[in-house]
Amino acid sequence: MGFSLSKLFGNKTSTLQTNDNVEAIIRDVENKPFGVADANVLFAGLNELGGYFFFQTVIVGQLKVKVKVKNGATLLFKGENFELELKSDMPEFESEGSPIKERQVTKIDFQIEESDIEKLEKAALKSIEINLKKQSVLFTKYTVVSEEEE
Repeated sequence: MGFSLSKLFGNKTSTLQTNDNVEAIIRDVENKPFGVADANVLFAGLNELGGYFFFQTVIVGQLKVKVKVKNGATLLFKGENFELELKSDMPEFESEGSPIKERQVTKIDFQIEESDIEKLEKAALKSIEINLKKQSVLFTKYTVVSEEEE
């Protein structure tokens, strides 16, 4: 799964505003959200490179971080009788600004074992929490309410 940066930054001039919100982010980005928080949207997908598996995440919203520490970030999935913690594959990453005022894009890849992929795909997730540096963002699993927008 890949992400198009132009699709993540947003390209609709009508959304160039100072009060960016989750609905505007979801409307602007063509990828389907994986999770939502108060001021951020989590886009995610699995990828494989040379026999190694990655859970790629892109957080779009107000999260602004610059991490240059040894322990990087962790991603914690919680669900019914399910918990999985992933560690970032790189200890350094930072948010990038976007043309839309107050909107940041943060890309972080997490290592995942092949044996955990099927468990994650079958899990009834309730929350996804990302912990980085001194910040933590709690996302709820995104579910489509209606398909009227398309």
